[in-house]
Amino acid sequence: MKLYRFVIEFLQLAILLGVAPAFTGWVRMLKCWSQGRTSAGIFQPYRDILKLFSKDIFLADNASWIFRFTPYLVFGTAVLAGAIIPMLSLELPIASTADVIVLVALFAIARFFTALAGMDIGTAFGGMGSSREMTIASLAEPAMLMAIFTVSLASKSTSLSQMVHVIYSGQIALRPSLAFAFFAFILIALAETGRIPVDNPATHLELTMIHEAMILEYSGRHLALIEWASMMKLFLFVMLGVAAFAPWGIAESGDIIAISLAFVFMLLKLVIVGIVLVMIETGLAKMRIFRLTEFLGSAFLLATLGMLSFFILE
Repeated sequence: MKLYRFVIEFLQLAILLGVAPAFTGWVRMLKCWSQGRTSAGIFQPYRDILKLFSKDIFLADNASWIFRFTPYLVFGTAVLAGAIIPMLSLELPIASTADVIVLVALFAIARFFTALAGMDIGTAFGGMGSSREMTIASLAEPAMLMAIFTVSLASKSTSLSQMVHVIYSGQIALRPSLAFAFFAFILIALAETGRIPVDNPATHLELTMIHEAMILEYSGRHLALIEWASMMKLFLFVMLGVAAFAPWGIAESGDIIAISLAFVFMLLKLVIVGIVLVMIETGLAKMRIFRLTEFLGSAFLLATLGMLSFFILE
């Protein structure tokens, strides 16, 4: 039996909303085990989100519409990005009209409004976190575009579905350009999702936090939406890396058996990525804020080398 394209789209969005907190819980559980600590379990993020939704919202007297609107925009852009990235199948209605440039723009919009909301209240920590976030964004976004463009040059398209289709057809083999782009994407993903060594998602130390500093004034369902969107962003970057560099398992058609197998392959990839992510975070320490330019500069350099090697060697 073949599923309709819009059914696959809604199924993919449901998986994004439901599996993203579980993936975050999986990473936290592995990290606790690797450090010899007791874990709260893989379902703890669900309990945290439900608890935040049950709490009241407290707003500062000088909070503008930007502060109130930002949680819904950040959550909405994460859901919309999930409709673009092929996770289960290539037959996505939005995939034909939106490509990786639109995807990067969606992440940029969410970041821009989060930074505005951090400065809206006028607290010192909010302004500090917003300044640091935009500094990272100015270096990470060009490197991300350069890395994805390297893959798009090999596939002759900026559409993620087309990239996966070209890889399936055997037109893209192991190339030096893709290797450079892959390592650049790993560094960029760590920065974009606020993981160690760029940021520590579990810290609340005022002088070191970046993302947490911008959302300190949020509470209740506003904070629940932002935290949920942050979990989805981590999940989306994993799926983006899978679609661009290791898409094997994604169904080319809407066959229900192929979709089911694609879901199983997706879970296996999430398990493996979670293990690798924990190994990276436990083996590294958080960088000083002034060293992040070197870290992201290295990512941009790798992405540039990938593009140059495509024109020179391939």
